[in-house]
Amino acid sequence: MVTNSVDTIVSGHLCIDFIPQMDNVPLEGLSTPGKLFDVGPMTFGTGGAVSNTGLALHRLGVNVRLMATVGDDLIGQAIISLLNQRDPTLGQLISTQPGQASSYSVVLSPARADRIFLHHTGTNAHFDASHINFDLLRQARLFHLGYPPILPRLMLRDGEQLTAIYRQARATGVVTSLDMALPDPDGPAGQVDWMKILRSTLPYVDVFLPSIEEIVFMVRRADFDRWQGRVLGHITRPYLSGLADELLAMGSTVVGLKLGAMGFYLKTAEDVQHLTDQFPLRSSEWSHYEGWHAPFAAEVASTVGAGDAAIAGFLASLLRGLPPQEALRWACAVGACCVEAADATSGVRSWQETQNRLDDGWERLEVQWAATDP
Repeated sequence: MVTNSVDTIVSGHLCIDFIPQMDNVPLEGLSTPGKLFDVGPMTFGTGGAVSNTGLALHRLGVNVRLMATVGDDLIGQAIISLLNQRDPTLGQLISTQPGQASSYSVVLSPARADRIFLHHTGTNAHFDASHINFDLLRQARLFHLGYPPILPRLMLRDGEQLTAIYRQARATGVVTSLDMALPDPDGPAGQVDWMKILRSTLPYVDVFLPSIEEIVFMVRRADFDRWQGRVLGHITRPYLSGLADELLAMGSTVVGLKLGAMGFYLKTAEDVQHLTDQFPLRSSEWSHYEGWHAPFAAEVASTVGAGDAAIAGFLASLLRGLPPQEALRWACAVGACCVEAADATSGVRSWQETQNRLDDGWERLEVQWAATDP
């Protein structure tokens, strides 16, 4: 196993999230013109995969650096300032683009309804392989990138830039990890041939960690449309297994599917040597593994960043050399901690605090699978 000064580099989408407290605002009220709602305080913090997964890894004790872009405006300055408050080393690899606007999201969480995002792409519109320092990747063990569907240049020409990033990253010897975001069906990402992009990119991706909604949209669009995006009410364990087999056949070594309120599913290829070369993992445990873990009970304040936090729990487990069932448990545990805060990262606890919670017999939730294979 290679020992380096930096464990992980997290790259891709970075923004700032503005989250007004609006527990008293009904969803239907948002469509009333001229209506004034009295809301609570504004929570704000850095967002996007770079922040959400990167800061969660940092909270779990991983030596991590963030590689992304911001503008030279007040929002960009705020992003850098917020990261520096956590740890001045975190943002050392973030570049500032002169004269460009930074990315931000307004996250609306009305009462008893899923979130609504108002998002500005900002400097993320220009992010591509030129923003990755591949020489620095040689100093790390793990490279993770998130949210290609909202990084426009990574989708151009059938994902040419996304494939180039992973081909060059894999050539450095680092373990590569990829997360997605749900494409807007009516936007440019919804018109992309994701099957073609995945076929060209996944041979260079060791660990692929999309949500179930994202991957059904990309690989089984007919199912996504037929279910009107409500995927969780239709999936079965055989459906997950077949979907994972399809992704493994495209070239990925590890496929983890985030299932939200239904937990986390994992399936691996037979050949896991690249993982065991970099991490203290046992090939006998990780080779040709299939498993699932139920979600943990949590007082949900917001689901913002929960999937990214689950990824952090999973990746931190790989770096620590844990067996796959433990990695599943940690993915669910860190994701559950995340939802107990309004923002994307402050609910995540340290490794020891999370371990204590697990040792205390943290309750798992019952999960109801669909009755028949869809």
